Amino acid sequence: MTTESMQHTEESWHIMIVEDDERLSDLTRDYLVSNGMQVSVEADGARAVDRIKDEQPDLVILDLMLPGEDGLSVCRLVRPSYKGPILMLTARDDDLDQVLGLEMGADDYLTKPVRPRVLLARIRALLRRLKDNPSVAGQNVDGEESQTRVTFANLVVDNSMREAWLNDDPIELTSAEFDLLWLLSSNAGRVLSREEIFTALRGIEYDGQDRSIDVRVSRIRPKIGDDPVNPKRIKTVRSKGYLFVKEI
Repeated sequence: MTTESMQHTEESWHIMIVEDDERLSDLTRDYLVSNGMQVSVEADGARAVDRIKDEQPDLVILDLMLPGEDGLSVCRLVRPSYKGPILMLTARDDDLDQVLGLEMGADDYLTKPVRPRVLLARIRALLRRLKDNPSVAGQNVDGEESQTRVTFANLVVDNSMREAWLNDDPIELTSAEFDLLWLLSSNAGRVLSREEIFTALRGIEYDGQDRSIDVRVSRIRPKIGDDPVNPKRIKTVRSKGYLFVKEI
């Protein structure tokens, strides 16, 4: 991708910052605007729910602690109608906050204080995942071309449409959940390690501590008709990773 086309793409991105700290939101907005993005700001959680649904920004930066509705509630309330990435900010390096955010549908999280360049990198990674990462966009983890639709009995996953169906009914998936489902299903029959999955989806090295993959698998299983207690479609392979079973 050329620098010119990259800049044009970023100028079209609409980022919504949901943050009640005015100084922090102003600094973040100014930094993102200086990097060619369109930015809107909302300080109240309850109003943010309506605005996210109405405006459908390309990405939401969502603080955990907010007046009106907290970040977890905002995430939960908008997820049925908002499919874009949600980047949650937490004030503490607390596993519970991070896991709860992911369970509510957040795509990624950062711990405050956030370094501007790290924030920008995470935003770009979330918004350009399909263009920059062939493992998600039509190839398997070995770099080989794969089909754009896979079918397993009553489950269909279509990467070109970024949709999935169970018994012909559409499955509600966040962007991050779809990416993970596609990666697993398009590599059906092969055990994928957490390192492989993390690198394919996030583009960074797995640190051995991040639980986002496990949380997303637990969210995906009931959506595709898998038993969360005794899964048969997406199996956990102890000390190795995850296996999407071709036939059950």
